[in-house]
Amino acid sequence: MMATTLAQKIICRAAGRDAITPGEVVTARVDLAMLHDSGGPRRVEPILKDLGVGLWDKNKVVLISDHFVPGDTDEGAHILELTRQWAKERKVAFHDGEGICHVVLPERGHLKPGMFVVGGDSHSPTGGAFGTYMFGVGATEMAGVLATGEIWIKMPDTILIEWQNQLCEGVTAKDMMLALCGKLGMDGGQYQAVEYTGDAITALSMQERMTLSNMAAELGAQAGLIAPDETTAAYLESVGSSAPDWQGLRTDPGAELLAHHVFDAAKLAPQVAAPHSPANAAAVTDISDTPVDVAYIGACTGAKYIDLKRAANILRNRKIARRIELMVAPASRKDQDRATSEGIMKVFEDAGAQILPNACGICAGYGTSRLGEDVTCISSTARNFKGRMGAASSKVWLGSPLTVAASAIAGRIVDPRDFLRAEECVS
Repeated sequence: MMATTLAQKIICRAAGRDAITPGEVVTARVDLAMLHDSGGPRRVEPILKDLGVGLWDKNKVVLISDHFVPGDTDEGAHILELTRQWAKERKVAFHDGEGICHVVLPERGHLKPGMFVVGGDSHSPTGGAFGTYMFGVGATEMAGVLATGEIWIKMPDTILIEWQNQLCEGVTAKDMMLALCGKLGMDGGQYQAVEYTGDAITALSMQERMTLSNMAAELGAQAGLIAPDETTAAYLESVGSSAPDWQGLRTDPGAELLAHHVFDAAKLAPQVAAPHSPANAAAVTDISDTPVDVAYIGACTGAKYIDLKRAANILRNRKIARRIELMVAPASRKDQDRATSEGIMKVFEDAGAQILPNACGICAGYGTSRLGEDVTCISSTARNFKGRMGAASSKVWLGSPLTVAASAIAGRIVDPRDFLRAEECVS
């Protein structure tokens, strides 16, 4: 049999084909469609009504409210009400205010290896961490999926990104992704399937893998895949799901690749991206000491449980700088509840942080906590485009949750490794 990539194996199954050549356009059956309140019901329902059709399968649709939560503006409150009403009328699975869609979807057991999934958000490649081929679509394409259960796709080439050896203390998946954005650029994925592999990837937790897959979008990729393994299976079991027949879901040796990049994780330092692009990344040691006004630990790439725990290791028994505003928005209610039970949220509160709702919030420029004029922010979000998080005059630097926490203490961008206590570090 011909050697094939992980992307080919999943898409071939969805298309009912034995083989598909990269570049070939096929129609594929969708296993699951994920929508959220911003790009979901308010956008797709008018299209469905114009077409005079309903949902192809309500049991394969998941709706999550996260962008306009907690509805602290008139517009947000109206859209949330519309979203809730649509969920009730359409009788779809609905997770209301439980957190960011990219975190809630897997923690509720909706994703499994080998699935072919579309999401109504650009960071939908997060699902690739579970060996799921998941990518983002706009409202028009989503309406077509909801009506038919199918979508066309051009079989992508695969760009293999191999991380050898192990990350050093204080270096995270977020640093890996910022480094990739800096080295490959925001079109480095060329709207293909990026696949992460190597010893450093195998050693990562599922939540760290989710950060890698999520930010495949920042590389310009359609999908960000990681072959499922024992870590994947254990996570799915922990959320009441399963991973049947995952062993064969991997890229075969000798499969044709568009590119194969190799990086040494052991040589990677914490990274920071300067305004206004994730591609403006460099080692924190090269651009440290920049004063900041706001430190933001939030978003699907920076406020999951593992992110909160690591940031708290730095903040424990310390206070943020006097003029700094530290905001923490846990990525999901489940992660916040766990962090609360372990005393992690108290660490943030004792350090002087403001705790925000489990939502996208200012990462995507929603709500009332947006950045003001001329504010400089260090953020754990995936993007720092001009005006995205608030005023166009604001400046956003990107870093890992550890770098954000350390910078909140120092009042300027600093290397988080200088603040780590060895006995408190986590893998």
